[in-house]
Amino acid sequence: MSEASLPQAVIRAEPDGYDMGKRGLMGRQSAGNGFLRAAVKARGDQSIYGYTPSRQSAVGFQSIVRGIDPAARFEWVSDNALDSIPKVGAFYLADLTVATHARLRQRTGVASYSLCGVTHTTASHGAMDQIAALLREPVMPWDALVCTSTAVVGTVNRILDAERELFQWQYGAPCAKEPPQLPVIPLGAHWQDYDFDADAKLQARQALGLADDEIVGLFVGRLAFHAKAHPYPMFRGMQLAAERTGRRMVLILSGWFANPSIEKAFLEGAQQFAPDVRTIMVDGRETIPRTNAWAASDLFISLSDNIQETFGLTPIEAMAAALPVVVSDYDGYRDTVRHEVDGFRVRTYAPGEGMGAALARSHEAQAMTYDQYCWGAASTTAVDIPETADAIVRLVENPDLRRRMGEAGRARARTVYDWDAIFRQYQELWAELAARRASALTDPRLKAWVQAAPAASPSRLDPFHAFGHYPTDTLSPETRIAAAPGATLADLEHALQQGIFGSLAFDLGRARSIFSAYAARESTIAEAATATSTTLPPTGRITGFLLKLGLVVVR
Repeated sequence: MSEASLPQAVIRAEPDGYDMGKRGLMGRQSAGNGFLRAAVKARGDQSIYGYTPSRQSAVGFQSIVRGIDPAARFEWVSDNALDSIPKVGAFYLADLTVATHARLRQRTGVASYSLCGVTHTTASHGAMDQIAALLREPVMPWDALVCTSTAVVGTVNRILDAERELFQWQYGAPCAKEPPQLPVIPLGAHWQDYDFDADAKLQARQALGLADDEIVGLFVGRLAFHAKAHPYPMFRGMQLAAERTGRRMVLILSGWFANPSIEKAFLEGAQQFAPDVRTIMVDGRETIPRTNAWAASDLFISLSDNIQETFGLTPIEAMAAALPVVVSDYDGYRDTVRHEVDGFRVRTYAPGEGMGAALARSHEAQAMTYDQYCWGAASTTAVDIPETADAIVRLVENPDLRRRMGEAGRARARTVYDWDAIFRQYQELWAELAARRASALTDPRLKAWVQAAPAASPSRLDPFHAFGHYPTDTLSPETRIAAAPGATLADLEHALQQGIFGSLAFDLGRARSIFSAYAARESTIAEAATATSTTLPPTGRITGFLLKLGLVVVR
């Protein structure tokens, strides 16, 4: 398939998933923004389509798109226009809520389009519930949950296996439900953002007050010992390397703290456990200081030990910046960093299966917060400190090794992890899902089964059905309606101006025209719908409102 023929997708347009200006910047926003930049670049002469039920979100998302490319056209797909998604392509969710959106899709048909989610954390209750629900909700084989690493696939399959076991126990039969596709597509980096020449590196070092003979290690990310990477192995590894090499060493922490107490703990920890390493704090939410940190450094270090992590974007960015990396042999880092090629992966240890049941129970019982749960696991997950120090020493003592590993990583970032190349993988996936959907519907039995799917989730029914036994009587298309004696359009206008009738969930212009139709002549609700070119559902609701005001009567 040529690049020109690759499909696009409607993108879930909630600004929180793409906003790099957030003060509480998370990895998912960096990843989302990178994806969106690639989508805008690959759009050709097409618009960027964004779905959100909120006009405010649509405006915010459009602002982010225009910030990427002022010439980009944006088209808002609202909740009233779900049936326009199939005309564009797949529906990209930017998170793992495939199960939730499969319920919403029932309203346009389970084969109307393909859903494409992507994993970020898989440790929270919400994330795990979404994964387990893949076997319970109307998720189809032409949907996909993109896993950013093979580590994520392992977690997803373990949750699905446990869900199948529960199903077997409850119903005495195996679960025959197919999960969605689980392709592995990594996150990426726009390598041009990290392409620093010698002058840029020199200026960055000067801006940060770094001496020529100082060796600089860099950590980038949220500075949170309970939910990212505990700094102790990094502090000790850098300190031991400084002692063994006798070199002047600096550690740049480029990130942000959730509160002053965490900041105090980090700074005191650096002084206590890495006293011979100069520590520099940089606000990683600010573009210029963050860019200077990338350009000024000699090596990158990220020793993830947290179950909240799934991929790890910053090592990819470090490779794009031609920095050799020292990372923990943990989660998605195993996919991205080639040991002794792009850098070093350091051995990790964690308690075995069955040793964490009490943590899971306390979190489920809400005796632990999510952060406490993650810290409960991370506090007993170890990164090999002697191996960490050995890796740093090798890089400190061997500039040629730093250069070779940095160049290998940069080449990998420009090919395997370039966002443009990764976005093409998404486009190929969307084309494959569309082909699966089309092929499945050539089977008459499957097509009949799909067409017989309920039009809404059992827990999201039409309120006038779920609670239809509440009123004395119900309005039908054949119910005859007439204007109340003496009622006028001015009465309707007066009522609409009152605060007690604010925020009505229908078009006020249609309310005026439907009242005028009843005022002109007695008619059924169906006849009023035809006369005003309005579909039956809003005509019925507006008729109910007019009855509520006493402006019309039932004949």
